[in-house]
Amino acid sequence: MKKVELNKKKKQDALLNTAYHLFTEKGFQKTSISDIVNEAGVAKGTFYLYFKDKLDIRYKLIAKKSAEVFKHAYQKLQKQSMDNFEDKLIFIVDQVIESLNDSPTLLKLISKHLSWGMFKNSLVEPIDDAQRNIYDIYMDLLKNSGYEFDHPEVMIYMIIEMVAGSCYNVILTKEPVPIDELKPYLYQSIRLIIKNHIIS
Repeated sequence: MKKVELNKKKKQDALLNTAYHLFTEKGFQKTSISDIVNEAGVAKGTFYLYFKDKLDIRYKLIAKKSAEVFKHAYQKLQKQSMDNFEDKLIFIVDQVIESLNDSPTLLKLISKHLSWGMFKNSLVEPIDDAQRNIYDIYMDLLKNSGYEFDHPEVMIYMIIEMVAGSCYNVILTKEPVPIDELKPYLYQSIRLIIKNHIIS
């Protein structure tokens, strides 16, 4: 990476990291663009080189953080010896749930926005390779599964929406049951969704 590009990435990362800190500490509504640039130590004009407004930086921050969680889960999968596609997908889901369970602030930030649509949109203008590779990773898992799927994007959309929707309250309030009690039911549902999308 050239020096100019490296400096740009450092500034962009500083803005994203600062926004994450402020959004999780003060809340999105109480954080201003001035707060972000002042704490990041950059000029206000620099902010607008990378982001349209406060909503845009939140959107890109959520996409970046979600992508990092997903890639971390995938890296752990690569150290396992699994052949079955369903087991692989559930392993990734389990790792994502554990990451969110370990970091309630991250869960609060991304939970309402964690969806396949958000991931797909982040691929249009990815911030970094973490996001750019999500789609490729998923397509590789499909290609090496030994199955042919009907509407694979609908399949992963349904899985992600179900996981995000069902885990939020369970992780934060342990209602209606703790997360470990929910997991068997959740994973059984994921297996049924996958089964319904396999073309025989």
